[in-house]
Amino acid sequence: MKVDIFIPCFMDQIYPKTAKNMVKVLEKCGCEVQYNIEQTCCGQAAYTSGYWDEAKEVGKKFLSEFSESEHIVMPSASCAGMVKNYYFDIFHNSVDHNKYKRVRDNVYELSDFLVNVLEVEDLGAELNGIGTYHSSCSSLREYQVNDAPMKLLSKVKGLTLKEMKDADVCCGFGGQFAAKFEAIASSMVEQKVIHAKKTDAEYIISTDTSCLMHIDSYTAKNSIQLKSLHLVDVLASGW
Repeated sequence: MKVDIFIPCFMDQIYPKTAKNMVKVLEKCGCEVQYNIEQTCCGQAAYTSGYWDEAKEVGKKFLSEFSESEHIVMPSASCAGMVKNYYFDIFHNSVDHNKYKRVRDNVYELSDFLVNVLEVEDLGAELNGIGTYHSSCSSLREYQVNDAPMKLLSKVKGLTLKEMKDADVCCGFGGQFAAKFEAIASSMVEQKVIHAKKTDAEYIISTDTSCLMHIDSYTAKNSIQLKSLHLVDVLASGW
């Protein structure tokens, strides 16, 4: 199966190893991975900041680059949710509306693609320790991928999963929210880390690097021993 991958801005600039791990995982599943080097951004940052015209220009570029793709896989429920849900707002009744609909149906968040398209749950991964899972707002409420990440994590050898209190509550990032309402965002991430540490977790795992970056900044600043890991980094461990 040919798969086109889209790498989010955060991952490209800050977590390139995670992007490489996604390629590693997809290739292990027998996929022929294709990467369009012209790709940049899905437009989410501009859209959520209120710059719809600019988001539309970025979105048009995205649609042009992936209009012929049959499977577009992203290691981000946030970006996938943007394309599936909010492109409707910016391309409704436009000349690109039909192109958007074709692309929308071919966009997948990684865990959803692995479990529900490839029907793969056990990748032979191994990670010793205790982990807890943070359900990002985007994965839970926008893309609505609920069970797939847990099915994958449950097969990781050596990993003990413990559910933290309010696992489905926002970590406080929210894009511009963390910048505009720093005090509230800091309080929210503090609560997230407190709940995670009460499970004795060594790892906090999520599908979105933006959440993990926010959590990681708090733990680093406060010298808290809690390692942030993207789901795909866990799946690529031990082999």
